[in-house]
Amino acid sequence: MEESLNLKDYVIKSFGEAKTNPKEYSPLALAFIGDAVYSLVIRTIIVDRGNVPVNRLHKETTSLVKAEAQAAVAEALHPLLTQEEEAIYRRGRNAKSGSSAKNASIQDYRKATGMEALTGYLYLKGDMERIVTLLKMGMELTGQYGT
Repeated sequence: MEESLNLKDYVIKSFGEAKTNPKEYSPLALAFIGDAVYSLVIRTIIVDRGNVPVNRLHKETTSLVKAEAQAAVAEALHPLLTQEEEAIYRRGRNAKSGSSAKNASIQDYRKATGMEALTGYLYLKGDMERIVTLLKMGMELTGQYGT
């Protein structure tokens, strides 16, 4: 029986692209992919709660992926991160992006970018288990899980 691949490895294997060390990516590139992965995890949780109208799915998802919610998760997880994860989060948080926060404070926007960079790093590293563990813990600690 063939061993199951994580999503990142499956995509890379299918398209035949060379693998790059996740530590070599810029923090904003990590945040770019991390934003999508974070959103996918949240959307999976929301959809799994039951078949409801799409506008409700969107509203629930948006409330959990907005910068303010991600910043709260990042703050709650801070003491639980490894040194390596903390360094990646800090790189993302401190990165200067060309865009600004639309509906969030600059502090929340930067913390959210750090959280997305960490998520992207873990995804590219192939560690979905750690992503889900951290997001679940962060959402539980902030009261976002089960809302």
